[in-house]
Amino acid sequence: MRRCGILYPISSLPSRFGIGCFSKEAYEFVDFLHEAGQSCWQILPVGPTGFGDSPYQPVSAFAGNPYFISPEKLIEDGLLTWEECNGAYFGSDETRVDYGALYENRYPLLRTAFNRFRQREDLREEYEEFLGRENAWLEDYVLYMALKEKYSGASWQEWEEDDRRRKAEAMKKVQEEHAETCDFVRFQQFLFDRQWRALKAYANEKGIEIIGDIPFYTALDSADVWAHPEAFLMDKDLKPTFVAGCAPDAFSATGQLWGNPIYNWTKLAADNYAWWIERFRRNLDLYDVLRIDHFHGFAEYYAIPYGDENALNGTLKKGPGMKFFNSVKKQLGELSLIAEDLGTVTETNEKLLKDSGFPGMKVLQFAFTSWDSKYVTHRHEKNCVVYTGTHDNTTLRAWVEEINEGSRDFTRRYINSRNTDYGALVWDLIREAYRSVADLCIIPIQDYLVEGREARMNEPGTQGNNWQWRVRPNFLSADLARSIRELADLYGRAPIEKP
Repeated sequence: MRRCGILYPISSLPSRFGIGCFSKEAYEFVDFLHEAGQSCWQILPVGPTGFGDSPYQPVSAFAGNPYFISPEKLIEDGLLTWEECNGAYFGSDETRVDYGALYENRYPLLRTAFNRFRQREDLREEYEEFLGRENAWLEDYVLYMALKEKYSGASWQEWEEDDRRRKAEAMKKVQEEHAETCDFVRFQQFLFDRQWRALKAYANEKGIEIIGDIPFYTALDSADVWAHPEAFLMDKDLKPTFVAGCAPDAFSATGQLWGNPIYNWTKLAADNYAWWIERFRRNLDLYDVLRIDHFHGFAEYYAIPYGDENALNGTLKKGPGMKFFNSVKKQLGELSLIAEDLGTVTETNEKLLKDSGFPGMKVLQFAFTSWDSKYVTHRHEKNCVVYTGTHDNTTLRAWVEEINEGSRDFTRRYINSRNTDYGALVWDLIREAYRSVADLCIIPIQDYLVEGREARMNEPGTQGNNWQWRVRPNFLSADLARSIRELADLYGRAPIEKP
């Protein structure tokens, strides 16, 4: 079945509270998707972010980001007032996320809601049900966050020995001495879960599936590595022995040093990949389809000695391959996954994609170098997902403006466009994506809006200005929905309406 959808991060939604959240604007976007003939909403990872604010470096692979809790919904629940919400400062630019302002002011507001919640009984049964349902990961995260507060945000690598090693007596002491903090963290996750499930249910009722995103690696300073060091390559002092990155190439003479701890695939296999199974189970509960970032890591990965300043001494290692996915399928059944297979292509990772049967990604910004590029539309297969760009690309408008004249001329000739106006050329490229034989077509919201470089979500290898872009309030018009719907209808991607 041919389908289409829009890539639109939760954080980029407009709202009056400094960052996109599960507010009325999220529900309005679901309505927009429905009117535009779309059947998928792809988002970025929604885990709680740490240093750098990257959703691909969450402090938990299971928890949700408290920033996405809608104050508006808490007002409806009687846990906050408009006066309290409007009195909190979340930044002055409605087109950018001010993470510093959020960090300083979002949690005091949530604590006010928490104090009122403790006096209420009407939500107690739902809260207790949540605690029981998510206990497998929740208590590790709660203890980790309580200890983060105890140590003023320091990495768990710097904690006292008993806390680092999760000694039973030390953990009992944390639960007793930091009981209120533990309860506050549980409350945040309850609100996230409650509001997200309501939004997802609304989307599903409208015929919209949610495509979630799983980062391949976890951050070293995370509840996951602290609670499950056995799942990673760590020494007796709980220090990583190797960290992730990629080999030197034409883009970097010294390679890339990411710093994430490497998985201990031998121990994971001996335990039937229990940690990954729980991770998949949690994400399959939250989303309808999963996009796995850095899919190549399951085929082979680059391991760099911990402490090295660059990636020159790294080694390419063999990943778990189909043994892993066969085990996952045996335990969880067939999976609805999208494999992010971008980057260096080798026979090994190409074979894993084929053997797995998962659709890979075709990005048009990578296509127009020559007619034999693997990304040009005449080389697409049905079992793939076509994108104009991703969160790591610049916007399509900026790409069209910045490529050289030779590439721009080849692009025009290939897609049979005579448009010299860059905005019109952007829409011609969107049309080309819709025309592809790919089963699924996903377009970033920035490209529909013909936004320029200022709307780029992330520029890999840089810090300071990423993950901040937001859509202006009331910027998604009925006219835009009709234009998108025309493409969906024309190329057979719109849902067939039931009589």
